[in-house]
Formats: sequence, C-alpha cells, structure tokens
Amino acid sequence: MVYSPGGHPISHFCIGDDIDYVISDRNSDIWTSYGDEGIYGDHPETSAGLARWNTDGTHTWSPHGRLPSWPLGGSAAATEGDLVWLAWYSHEGAFLSRVDPTTGDITSYPNPLKDTDGIAVRGTRMILTHRFHNRPNAELSRAELVDGTWVITARERLRLPGPVVMRCAQGRDGTLWLRSDDTWIHIEA
Repeated sequence: MVYSPGGHPISHFCIGDDIDYVISDRNSDIWTSYGDEGIYGDHPETSAGLARWNTDGTHTWSPHGRLPSWPLGGSAAATEGDLVWLAWYSHEGAFLSRVDPTTGDITSYPNPLKDTDGIAVRGTRMILTHRFHNRPNAELSRAELVDGTWVITARERLRLPGPVVMRCAQGRDGTLWLRSDDTWIHIEA
C-alpha cells in the first residue's frame, strides 16, 4: 500500500515476497532488499536482491550484476540527500552499497560491522547499529570512510527505554531513527 504525504492511500501493488527492508527516497521511489524467498522466488524483479519501484508499482532499478557478490538478504537501508544506502549480506560477507538514483551507479564497500540492522550516513561519517532482539539494548558503532574503506572509530552500548525488534531503525540524511518499544530516538552521525 502506498500513502500520500497526507496519509491517504494512493495505490497498491505487489513488490515480492520476503522483503527484508524497505525505504523511500526524496523522489518517493521505494527501495527494497529481499531475503532468500524473494531472491529465489517467483517474482522476476526481486531475484537481484535489491530493487527500486515507483509509486505506481513499476520496477525501475536493479543492480544488474554490479554488486561484489550475489545478495542473500538485506539488513538496513538509509537515504543521504538523493543517495540511497543499502546494507546486505552474501556468502562472501556483508556489504554497504551506495546507489545514485539519477544514474543507477553503485559503489559497494565491505561492511565493517557484522549483523548491521541500522545505518545513517552523512558524507564520510556513518552510524551502524546492532540490536539485541527483544532487549532494551543496541550496539552503536561510528565509522569513517578512510581511503575507500569504512573503519569503525568508536563503539558504545545504548540502553534504550524498551525492547528493540527487527527493522527498528531508519536512516535519513545523517540521522538514525531508532524505535524502542513505543519511543523513537534520533542519533546524529
């Protein structure tokens, strides 16, 4: 279901099975990452593991073999201005891919944090989180882009007001919005 900025339904369509992560960008495009049922299922546009859709349900982007390996699932997503960041994993490791929606260009980096479930990016700084399922804790890592590699520069354990669950983080323009129970916490990159 797609909603207008005012909160009214404007369309609905199928974007596949086993959606691990979904985020929208400034142009209202919808970015998705998939788990194995989506990648190996019957929906032809989800087999690449990452996809973009418009609000009419038209598939508008896939990585077309421009990733370091074949995705097995997604773990986080964020927007940074017009750019979209997708965290995903494969048999060869975990990766962060930056996509420029205007050109479709992809730049991928090894992910410095195992089991990432939240990211926010501002220039050469990134926040990454790892949650402890159904507990009021999360590990927060700060990273810097140094010579083309993301390097963890600081770590801290967050005590949150309530338990955190899957897909509890959204990154927008350098701010990570982390949902804990019924509270949203924002952390700046």
